[in-house]
Amino acid sequence: MTEPWLTVEQADAPLLVSFPHTGMSIPAECAAALVSFPLARHDADRHIDKLYAFATELGATTVHTALSRTVIDVNRDPSGASLYPGQTTTGLVPTETFDGRPLYRDGQAPAPDEIERRKALYFAPYHAALGEEIKRLRAMYPRVVLYDCHSIRSREPRLFSGELPVFNIGTNAGKSCDLALETAVARRCAASPWSHVVNGRFTGGWITRTYGRPDEGIHAVQMELAMRGYLSDEKDPPPWDPDFAKPIQQTLRAVLEDCLAFARG
Repeated sequence: MTEPWLTVEQADAPLLVSFPHTGMSIPAECAAALVSFPLARHDADRHIDKLYAFATELGATTVHTALSRTVIDVNRDPSGASLYPGQTTTGLVPTETFDGRPLYRDGQAPAPDEIERRKALYFAPYHAALGEEIKRLRAMYPRVVLYDCHSIRSREPRLFSGELPVFNIGTNAGKSCDLALETAVARRCAASPWSHVVNGRFTGGWITRTYGRPDEGIHAVQMELAMRGYLSDEKDPPPWDPDFAKPIQQTLRAVLEDCLAFARG
């Protein structure tokens, strides 16, 4: 079933690009108890869909949700279990921002039945779309790559110390893709002017960990970009400057080309 907030653009290359956190829309029934709309949108992966607009030129299929991650985070474990036990993170239905500010007025955070409602309405369709597109592409190719796009402010002291590298490559500690793909992506980032790390603070979220099954020909990589790599200012809301973003866009295009080369063998 097609949802107005869910966009799937089908193509025929062995590459699926996922945009789980660029959305800004908040349905009215999810908004009544929020402290404010700007705060609810603070942790969005700002302008990432614009940054990767070239993906369709490469023949990639894209899956994109227009919903804010505050409604429900489609890159979290649907059971509510933490993806990073012992570390500060936000949950399936976040109740605070990355920097610890409450998203809901006192006593008005979503109850368990509301969380279940959001899972059925918003979480399940996104993952159904991912699953269907992976199945479609795997029927055409022996290997496909799922590339999950993310970004975050360069400094989030509550989540990590210091400044993040610009390229944060996550492969679930090497379990979500073949080593050759991880190496190719890391090599491309290392050749750029920006810093990079593999499986550092971000090793891949629910999407990477769930769908990355190399033995079945499905190779998943998460790319978490520090915003300073493609935005001239990280204020809220940060402005989009295509000229500023162009240099890193060229590296990202090469990264996706490497993903395609790997998938095509």
